[in-house]
Amino acid sequence: MIKDVITKKLRLIPDERGRLMEILRTDDPDYLPVAQIYMTTNYPGVVKAWHFHKHQTDQMTCVKGMVKVALYDAREDSPTKGEVNEFFVGEYNPMLIVIPAGVYHGWKCVSDHESVVVNCPTKLYDYKNPDEHRAEYNDPKIPYNWDIVYK
Repeated sequence: MIKDVITKKLRLIPDERGRLMEILRTDDPDYLPVAQIYMTTNYPGVVKAWHFHKHQTDQMTCVKGMVKVALYDAREDSPTKGEVNEFFVGEYNPMLIVIPAGVYHGWKCVSDHESVVVNCPTKLYDYKNPDEHRAEYNDPKIPYNWDIVYK
């Protein structure tokens, strides 16, 4: 696992009315403050990658559909520099992923319908000076292929 990345299996609580899923709680041992909450969607097969933040930690999950989430540690001072992590997150595997500053990340919708990702970053988005540092989804410096892998 990439240093400082945290994953937490999320628990679904179903009853005859529907279901409830807690994403973040202030009494979680690794709780980080939330500056804002937003959602983003992906259509099937769409890749949203790569980007990282210098100052912000992302706390994300997929609440509808399924996404393949990939992380790449580009931090110079990290003992896991160069490592890649991959997670399948969504309706069939509810999970929170905490992505520290400096770690490239992105996701691809792997369900046959639109996916909905919720992110709870630790910093507010600054429209005039965004903490967004991007690379193309197929950047050769990042050793990851977004294609479906048949094993």
